[in-house]
Amino acid sequence: MCGIVGLHLRDDTLQPRLGALLRGMLHQVSERGPDSAGIAVYGDDTLAPQGRATVALLGTTVAEAQAAVKGVTAAERGGVVLLSAAIPTALLASQVRAALPHALIAGRGPGLAVLKGVGHPMAVADRFGLDSITGYQAVAHTRMATESAVTPEGCHPFSVEDGVCLVHNGSFANHATIRRELIGEGVAFDSDNDSEVGARFLAHRLSRGDDVEKALRLLCERFDGFYTLLVSTADSFAVVRDAVACKPALIAETDRWVAMASEYRALATLPGIETAHVFEPQPEEVYSWTR
Repeated sequence: MCGIVGLHLRDDTLQPRLGALLRGMLHQVSERGPDSAGIAVYGDDTLAPQGRATVALLGTTVAEAQAAVKGVTAAERGGVVLLSAAIPTALLASQVRAALPHALIAGRGPGLAVLKGVGHPMAVADRFGLDSITGYQAVAHTRMATESAVTPEGCHPFSVEDGVCLVHNGSFANHATIRRELIGEGVAFDSDNDSEVGARFLAHRLSRGDDVEKALRLLCERFDGFYTLLVSTADSFAVVRDAVACKPALIAETDRWVAMASEYRALATLPGIETAHVFEPQPEEVYSWTR
């Protein structure tokens, strides 16, 4: 099953309410994924300062991380340690891997905070203090694990270099083949989840000069399976479904925000929904918005 929600704010006056609005949306899709949940937030300077790379870690503490990785600032939210530094994201991630090999990198990106946890989505949201989170864009996912263990390693979102972030409802049939191809081209992975393969594929294509829309069209050509994807970067928000489009998705748009959710009831919590343009994304058509 799994549930997806995402919110891209056009009206800056809504930024202090980003976390509270996202929490209301997440609550409505909790039944779709009661095992675990995760969020990715762009623009909350307390969690992930703008202009600095941030790496989210599980399995360590603030004190241990600061002692092991020099020149970083650290914060902790609901068991997730967020390390930030004024260096490229890939360099920070490599330093973390070398210094803290036992810790799990749960996400990374410039000005991006990723928080993941096991348990009921609302309990996870409360541990993170989601109501107090601010920013201009966020995506979230509730998970019902069907192909892997219920662990933080398998939680969405999957955020990789340059803040490319993906949440996924469905399954990829040929992800193992594409994983091997990417590894052959030097791409490293943090988990065995098929959704990370999608995120890594997109980041790899963007690093080669594709824009988000072209990268998602190429993903539709290469990946077999049934899926709805919500993909975000620091300045974009995009949705695509496979050719069959059996996994649910709805988009709503106003002059104040753009939102996506697996069910309409998650959109119904948003201010101004009564005048929003609400529609179902068509198969293999990429829908994207830019800051």
